[in-house]
Amino acid sequence: MNIKMILMSSAAALAAFSSAQAADAIVAAEPEPVEYVRVCDAYGSGYFYIPGTETCLKISGYIRFQVNAGPDAVNGSVSGNRGGTSDWDAVTRGQVQFTAKSDTEYGPLTGVIVLQHNADNARDQNAILDSAYIDIAGFRAGLFYSWWDDGLSGETDDIGSKVTLHNSIRYQYEATDFYAGISVDELEDSPFYNGEVPNNVGVAIGIGGKAGIFSYQVTAGYDTDNEAGAVRAMGTVTVGPGTLGLAAVWASDPGAYYSASEWAIAAEYAIKATDKLKITPAAQYYGSYGVVNAATDADFSDNDAWKVGLTVDYQIVDNFYAKATVNYLDGDNIDDVTTGFFRLQRAF
Repeated sequence: MNIKMILMSSAAALAAFSSAQAADAIVAAEPEPVEYVRVCDAYGSGYFYIPGTETCLKISGYIRFQVNAGPDAVNGSVSGNRGGTSDWDAVTRGQVQFTAKSDTEYGPLTGVIVLQHNADNARDQNAILDSAYIDIAGFRAGLFYSWWDDGLSGETDDIGSKVTLHNSIRYQYEATDFYAGISVDELEDSPFYNGEVPNNVGVAIGIGGKAGIFSYQVTAGYDTDNEAGAVRAMGTVTVGPGTLGLAAVWASDPGAYYSASEWAIAAEYAIKATDKLKITPAAQYYGSYGVVNAATDADFSDNDAWKVGLTVDYQIVDNFYAKATVNYLDGDNIDDVTTGFFRLQRAF
């Protein structure tokens, strides 16, 4: 075999080997494109599109540290009850809210979940579902706060329900400066009187709006088991360097919507001292304060009471503020009591 034949044979063998290797080669897959989070500005600031969907999501919440003061103040903000012998108690809360929105032919479809964790100390803690509801075209269903949860801006007024978070179905019509709605509420954890058991149902209505510098709200509710109705009116108006707030409430009998007294009036003046500082003195008067014979023949007492207080709000920096309040309550045939708290809160 001459040199030419050797070279040709070698070339052919090399070509065959190269073809075989090429057929067995592993080709690396190209990386899939990364879908970055897109800002959703259709519903306001803070929303972003959930990747792969047209649903917009917003995550918000706050961290709160609070020191309560008052007679036997232990556990006042965790269990909702007073106990022990300490006149002060520190508590911490963390709350996260998830709000999802998407467009439909009926308008925005909204879903809200609010998770809250309260800690009185390392061992005494509770985690709760603070709210969870679906909202579309004015209809809302789920666990949410009623109109009776609203109040004046300070921390002195006592014109709402003892329990304001219910499983409810509600319809609310809203215009630019006006709203009106009706709600059917399950009142299982509300106050019970006259031997009633926890199967309460209530109906509430809410009307409110703004007219220039004046804002107003009228709320009413009827507790079917306790056969008790209540109505409340509130209004605020800008006067000088602050906002004057007035409120009045009346209840036919002790019930789920109002049970502190048969009637009450409250007033406050929220003074905007600076861009960061607000000072709010306030007062309230109760007629027929307290409930007697709750188990057998519940009725309001013949005693009256009054309350005065002062609340100070200070915006330390953006999304971080301090609040302090002190309140004094006195009345017929009851011991006078002074309560208050100091709070630091960071929102996000």
